[in-house]
Amino acid sequence: MKLFVLAAILAVAAAAPSGYKTEEEKYGKDYKYPEITVTGQSDERNLDGSSKWNYAQSDYTTREEAQEQKKFTVTKVDDYGKETKEEVFGNTNKGSSYWVSPEGEKFTLTWVADDAGFQPKGDHLPVAPVHVYELPVAPVHEYVLPVAPVHEYELPVAPVHIPFNGKGYKIY
Repeated sequence: MKLFVLAAILAVAAAAPSGYKTEEEKYGKDYKYPEITVTGQSDERNLDGSSKWNYAQSDYTTREEAQEQKKFTVTKVDDYGKETKEEVFGNTNKGSSYWVSPEGEKFTLTWVADDAGFQPKGDHLPVAPVHVYELPVAPVHEYVLPVAPVHEYELPVAPVHIPFNGKGYKIY
């Protein structure tokens, strides 16, 4: 009986009209949106773990990426602060992407991801402000500093032990 009720509920849900509207239904029949098609693509996978792929679209959007497996030296620290070095395998990625915004602005993004982390580059990315600081300068003294007085004294001479014919010492 439960199976029959479940099947009936699913049949009613499937027969209900969809709330999804096409672009023509939303904006009217005069709305024209560009057909974007893939104009070129390639994909290369190698046995050593490296790969390359790229694609280009009719709206001038492009993307390419290359990946390699490399051996990295990692420093691990245990709970007691002891450092150990270990070799691990990891991936390095390089890539770029190009697109044009709806306003006509052109964007290019390149990146590298390796043991130093993810490093994106692009003219549209925010950059931290550069602060120019003046280094403090030590004050300049315009007077001559006093010189400590020099004392000259004669130091007493300590007795010197000089060997005397190898049979003892003579004190002078």
